[in-house]
Amino acid sequence: MRTPTGRIKLVNLDEVKVARFMQIARQVRGILSAAMASKFNVVFVLGGPGAGKGTQCAKIVEKFGYVHLSAGDLLREERAKPGSEYGELIENHIKNGTIVPVEITCSLLERAMKESSKNEFLIDGFPRNQNNLEGWNKQMGEKVDLKFVLFFNCPLEVCTQRCLDRGAAGSGRSDDNMESLKKRFDTYMNATMPIIKHYEAQNLVRTMDATKGPDEIFAEVENLFS
Repeated sequence: MRTPTGRIKLVNLDEVKVARFMQIARQVRGILSAAMASKFNVVFVLGGPGAGKGTQCAKIVEKFGYVHLSAGDLLREERAKPGSEYGELIENHIKNGTIVPVEITCSLLERAMKESSKNEFLIDGFPRNQNNLEGWNKQMGEKVDLKFVLFFNCPLEVCTQRCLDRGAAGSGRSDDNMESLKKRFDTYMNATMPIIKHYEAQNLVRTMDATKGPDEIFAEVENLFS
């Protein structure tokens, strides 16, 4: 190799290799950073019916600017759309307290995230069983960064009374009645609790005592987001 003055300079091949390696490393870091930046930041919010998930999500949205996506609300909205191909199927699952096919739920969640101008999401009431978990990991696992799972722990009798009070006050929800509640609690205990245990094993669960008042609970919740 000749220098600008015309002299011949011996090239140190090791230095060339190191320089090339460093260049490739910078390119890889750039690609990984771009990939991470494009992922949706997600917090799963789980707990039994009436545990206060919606109330706390509203407070998180107000203070920290997250987007609240309720899997149940998205399904109910889709059910109510005129001509929806999934409407009748969703209605039957909701009335029976059973779980809607995961492909539908994941598609609705992904569509809502893509349509949002933000990148931080609370996903409320999902994943609710092993099928949900496997479907989510398959369809969305590479597209999101799961921060943690926010779990509102509340006894059955407290949750039941809250739901019945909500129904009596005119919630408009077809599942705020004792018959549907029994099915929903069975689903929660048999299907959702194992998912919470799964994430506990990964040290991703943050448990809140949901028997407390909303403001007292949020005083603890906000520490997780500050």
